[in-house]
Amino acid sequence: MRPLHSFTTSRATSPATACAVRLVAALLALAAAAGARAADHVVFATNWKAQAAHGGFYQALADGTYKKYGLDVTIQPGGPQVNNRPLLPAGKIDFLMTGNLLHSFDNVKNGVPVITVASLFQKDPQALMAHPGQGYKTFADLKNAPVAYIAKDAQFSWWAWLKAEQGFKDEQLRPYNYNLGPFLANAKSIQQGYAVEEPISIQKQGGFTPLTFLLADHGYSTYSTTIETRVETVQKKPDLVKRFVEASILGWVHYLYGDRRAADALILKDNPEMDQSTIDQSVALMKSLGIVDSGDSLTQGIGAMKPERIRDFYDKMVRAGLYQPGEVDLSKVATFQFVNHGLGLDEKKRLLQKVPGGPKAP
Repeated sequence: MRPLHSFTTSRATSPATACAVRLVAALLALAAAAGARAADHVVFATNWKAQAAHGGFYQALADGTYKKYGLDVTIQPGGPQVNNRPLLPAGKIDFLMTGNLLHSFDNVKNGVPVITVASLFQKDPQALMAHPGQGYKTFADLKNAPVAYIAKDAQFSWWAWLKAEQGFKDEQLRPYNYNLGPFLANAKSIQQGYAVEEPISIQKQGGFTPLTFLLADHGYSTYSTTIETRVETVQKKPDLVKRFVEASILGWVHYLYGDRRAADALILKDNPEMDQSTIDQSVALMKSLGIVDSGDSLTQGIGAMKPERIRDFYDKMVRAGLYQPGEVDLSKVATFQFVNHGLGLDEKKRLLQKVPGGPKAP
């Protein structure tokens, strides 16, 4: 049989056949036009400089996952002098990476029309760190530390929870200005830190591995590294949200369990202050601490969220005095339609079986 493009009409061709040929040609042209249609441009803003904790998003960009989902994604990093949060409700960006559910509660409380659509971290990386050999064997021991270096914003958020439910006291407080010097100089002190970053810096500057106590392992049940978008986007463009969330989930699967070299290269390009050794150590900590993949994500897939857990965290924040009972309509905090479907579980299994003992960091 000749290929379709060689068909021609002639005096001997019936009108019906000619019509069929023209119909086939028209359908092929429409298919070609659809295939050539431009991908949806999406701007995704993070809340800090590029780092391993953003790795899954860079992975989806680097390995073409976003492209396969019909997305042309621009990652817009945050930083100490950059506040991307107002850009989402203003329509200047399409999706925003936020730190934890406190941001989501504040949005609903203040009538900001945005909503959480996924949580890429099952555990908030916020931690308290201590010097080894100083009697801090358990998390409960930390409330006896004479000095706690805690930043102002933390004093009015999770520190309030530590006081309400864990017995910590304001008398311990000293200002933390993101300088490790005071903590390194005082062996009896404790300090806040991001569990996938500060331990690495302390090792480099102080020459010792600090004890790291993850708040999430002791009741601080917020989700972290959440993805927010406008309520209007969920209502009018649910397919766009679905594609971005699913591509991001697969990006994290590939970053943690596959070949992440191309993603790391993009991170280093966006943040020249970063180095490969720090990325490697951060990824190792994310895995060992179960930051991304633990709890519900093991059965529901990375990105999983549950309304019961959001309620649990809100109730704790009410007891800590951050909110009043019923002040936040929790039904407006998150939508669960784009997660909890087990996406990526088979891919994770395939990647883990690909290399005996699991993939090694490049």
